[in-house]
Amino acid sequence: MDTILEILSAVIREAISPGTAAVAIAVIGLNLHFGYTGLLNFGQSGFMLLGAYGFAISLVHDIPLPLAVLIGLGLAFVFALVLGIPTLQLRGDYLAIVTISAAEIIRFVGRLSTLKDLTGGAQGIQGRTYQPAFVDLSFFGDGAWTLAPFNYTDVAGGAGWVRALGGLVFVVCVVATVIVGRRLKRAADPTRTAPRTGLDGTLGKVLAAVLVLVGLYALFFAMPVTYGRSGVNGWWVRAVAWTLVALSTLVVYLLVRSPWGRLLRGVREDEDAMRSLGRNVFAVKMQSLVIGGLFGALGGMVYVLASTVQPDALGRQITFFSYTALLLGGAATILGPVLGTVLFFSARILIRESARAWVPDSIMSTQQTEQFSFVVVGVALVLLVIFRPQGILGNKRELRFNV
Repeated sequence: MDTILEILSAVIREAISPGTAAVAIAVIGLNLHFGYTGLLNFGQSGFMLLGAYGFAISLVHDIPLPLAVLIGLGLAFVFALVLGIPTLQLRGDYLAIVTISAAEIIRFVGRLSTLKDLTGGAQGIQGRTYQPAFVDLSFFGDGAWTLAPFNYTDVAGGAGWVRALGGLVFVVCVVATVIVGRRLKRAADPTRTAPRTGLDGTLGKVLAAVLVLVGLYALFFAMPVTYGRSGVNGWWVRAVAWTLVALSTLVVYLLVRSPWGRLLRGVREDEDAMRSLGRNVFAVKMQSLVIGGLFGALGGMVYVLASTVQPDALGRQITFFSYTALLLGGAATILGPVLGTVLFFSARILIRESARAWVPDSIMSTQQTEQFSFVVVGVALVLLVIFRPQGILGNKRELRFNV
């Protein structure tokens, strides 16, 4: 039982880590590119790396943090223009090849020994040189804090059945949320002829939100997590990171619900039809590339808040992780990028820690379990693409691409 609890604790810590939040922000931007506009951008890691470099180098040179953020975003903006102007006339595989090549150019430039004084070369920029400017903004105070403060240890002396009860409540809330979510999805179907009920409208949405909140509290009631309040890897950076995830999700929600969002879908489904209506398809694509790239740069900044700016850490692997998370959660959905990212990283840690706990070293070493986790997640993704290509929250009708 203790081994299982340790594994679940590691999974929860990974799910709420700043790195997971950073990739979720980048996936939100990638969703704008691929999910809503149909752009096969395989260079999202380039936007993340530019944002991270612009942010960190600015702070190292004592530039105020707000201006450092703007510099990181500005670099991503320029990169989007340089990348988009000659390439957005391309489609499908050609655009993918160009974007991944551009991202690799950024990574290799960051590794150049001639730029070591600026970028740190292959070793990157140490976090201690730029993190204090962010940590000093914390108003969380000193010491450690537990999420949630009232947990299973405060009931019946921390008996095992109390912890199990909290886990059971979490599972029940997850199942109930899925049921209510499916009901709301069916209610939103314009071809539905069945009579509507109270749960098909606002009441159903409120109930789903309550179930999510109760489920999350039950999870942390059974599996409390403790970190420092304001440290480099504490609650302050997590609060900022997940607040930015929420704000990014809200911004995309407002954008895709606007007339501009309908233009994106039109470009994705049939560019020629949009041109026949007098729309500037190139301008729409460029706007999508720039905005999605800015989200990528913001994700890169968040990614290095609790680590270092290392070019290989933000290489093409991050782009592939982002696509995996997007396909898992569901492209062209609002919450799909966040859900897919959390599930992807959590599932990988679950497989890795389970293998380390129960597979003997004579069969699989610690290093091999890391690779094994990627293999299993990759196989799961292949099965997902075969049997549910729209992902967990996606809609098959949103999979029409003119690429």
